[in-house]
Amino acid sequence: MKIIHLGDLHLGKTLGEYSLIRDQEYILNQVLDIIREKDVDAVVIAGDVYDRSLPSEAAVNLLDGFISKLADMCIKTYIISGNHDSEDRLEYGSRLFSSRGIYIASVFNGELVKIPAEDEFGKINFYMLPFVKASQVRHYCQNSSIETYEDAVRTVISQADIDWSARNILIAHQFVTGSTAPQIAGSEGASVQNVGLVEQISSEIFKDFDYVALGHLHSPQSVGYDHIRYPGSILKYSLNEAVSSKSVPLISIGEKGSVEIELLPLSPVRDLRHITGRLDQLLKAENIVDPDDYMYVTLTDEEIINDVMGIVQQYYPNTVKIDYQNSHTMEIENFDIGEIVSDKSFEEIITDFYLKMYGTDISDEELDVMMSVAREAGVINEAD
Repeated sequence: MKIIHLGDLHLGKTLGEYSLIRDQEYILNQVLDIIREKDVDAVVIAGDVYDRSLPSEAAVNLLDGFISKLADMCIKTYIISGNHDSEDRLEYGSRLFSSRGIYIASVFNGELVKIPAEDEFGKINFYMLPFVKASQVRHYCQNSSIETYEDAVRTVISQADIDWSARNILIAHQFVTGSTAPQIAGSEGASVQNVGLVEQISSEIFKDFDYVALGHLHSPQSVGYDHIRYPGSILKYSLNEAVSSKSVPLISIGEKGSVEIELLPLSPVRDLRHITGRLDQLLKAENIVDPDDYMYVTLTDEEIINDVMGIVQQYYPNTVKIDYQNSHTMEIENFDIGEIVSDKSFEEIITDFYLKMYGTDISDEELDVMMSVAREAGVINEAD
């Protein structure tokens, strides 16, 4: 059996002010081409199907079109919910979909969902575990000793009565770790410390499955064992993914114990890139490359440039964000806010901070704007 492993589609996501719906449609059509070319039998989608619990109409339509094409191609599809998904919304229509080979498990009801399938080697079981928290499992199992995510998942698997002599595939959306720290990127955070120890689940729990299709982390990687894997997100969704490349795992499962994994590259219609340098150098004609890409720009100019976004977007129209890296920002990084807030008024704090940041005094007009915003936000009184 040949299986395509997807995860973290985040349909409906935006980069700054830019909708990624067309980019996502492009890459999903590329996935469909791979499915046809490789004669794939099944697709698993390991959670975070949508970017938010209330997906846009465009995002819902995009998923509908994708799974409809899979159904028309007679591709068995297995979908679970992630922490970004609304369980109820993703579950809607699941009974009807199952009649066409689209299986959705988005609501945890106390049991590990099992969907049996068959190929030339016999039966193969797909186990579907939507994103769960310890409190959910503790509620169903009436077990007060379940405190962590690992306790929860271990309990669910131990109570599933799995035949380990058969071929078993698990689909889950959790933060799984091996002997080395995983690569964390995108909306799931920037470091292991930020994710939190309570969320971490040891890959040892999953080692007896023939393949574990994970979702949650945006960097493609195996965890602990080669057959326990994150496919990564289908597109670059954040600055810290700029240097990464995206792929989709093709899993070929033969008889018991035979699993082959091939990573097939994905090519976006627009890349996401990060460039650094002086503005005049970055915008020289010979340095302009792929101008339609999504751009993060870090300027090393010492002076602040007026309407810099407007200037850069004349050359890179899809610029997402511009920041500075210079002597002033270095001072800010090492800056102790306590130095300027002690026994000072809001106006004095803003004035001193502006001087630290830009190396010059704030203008009366700029100060008026800052004071007005502070009043509206309730930071200072109307009389101030």
